[in-house]
Amino acid sequence: MNKSDINEVKELLSTKQNIVVVPHRNPDGDAMGSCLAMYHYLQGKGHNVTVVAPNDYPDFLKWLPGSKNAFKFDMQNRQSKEALDEASITFLLDFNALHRVGDDMANTLEKFMGTFIMIDHHQQPDNIAKYLYSDTSICSTCQMVYQFFEMLNDLEAITPEIATCLYAGIMTDTGSFRFASTTSKTHRIVADLMDKGAKNAQIHNNVYDTNSYSRLQLLGRSLSNMVVIDELKTAYIKLTQEDLDEFNYQKGDTEGVVNYALSLKGVVFAVIFIEDTDQKIIKMSFRSKGKFSVNKFARAHFNGGGHDNAAGGRSTVSIDATISNFLSILPDYKNDLKNSYEK
Repeated sequence: MNKSDINEVKELLSTKQNIVVVPHRNPDGDAMGSCLAMYHYLQGKGHNVTVVAPNDYPDFLKWLPGSKNAFKFDMQNRQSKEALDEASITFLLDFNALHRVGDDMANTLEKFMGTFIMIDHHQQPDNIAKYLYSDTSICSTCQMVYQFFEMLNDLEAITPEIATCLYAGIMTDTGSFRFASTTSKTHRIVADLMDKGAKNAQIHNNVYDTNSYSRLQLLGRSLSNMVVIDELKTAYIKLTQEDLDEFNYQKGDTEGVVNYALSLKGVVFAVIFIEDTDQKIIKMSFRSKGKFSVNKFARAHFNGGGHDNAAGGRSTVSIDATISNFLSILPDYKNDLKNSYEK
């Protein structure tokens, strides 16, 4: 956002508005953290604010302040559409294309006659927002929301609730501050959030230390299903619908599992294939180390995208056919995988 955009947004927010805040489908910690932080901030400015998530999100995020007030578009369709009909402004956070919210909600948003404000750190944003704050170098949308408040000269408005939401999103999207996208500025922002009331140990516990027994059993199955291709520095995990059902899969149970494959010594490319018979798709998460871009790989072959070292994709053929296709493509990237690390 340039200075002119910021001044216009300030003017827009200077009078009471009906505002909706939207994350992507299957929202993660960064999506819900940024949306709920924005919710609290705008409420504090006297606006009528509603968070409308396209669908449900994991239980380990439902402790976030304000979560209980969020609508799920697929389950609370009437209330969600009413909020959008009455809104003059809609914030689109942590996604850059309307298809990321699912077809039904995308159709509703395409009819929205108010002002879109997009804040996102993914590559190649669609031209759908009047005001766009896009920066792929920033580790998380939550950090961008903090910097958005900074652009508004309003960091003093950050309450403990806002600080908690932003800290949770930054923590989850940086892999607890270990990914390369975590900069010294990220740490300075996190320190300020702690000073403003974010309780780091409690937040980490709420997100990572509330596993169910069945979730850990599913993790065990995932690890036993892992396949390593040493010559291509690749590892992948396969989870069928039968695997998920056996261990009473709940939304969020496979979050982060792909990172176990990436943690193997010598592996620079990791993938998890998850069968979803309800949606009739195979969901994929891609992770990489070094220079190998999983964003480009996902965009080229699996209708996906994301970041250079973390992306998603999908397939509409069977899980075995999807994996066979993946394995047929992989050798074409042998040199890229071999030379992924900076020397």
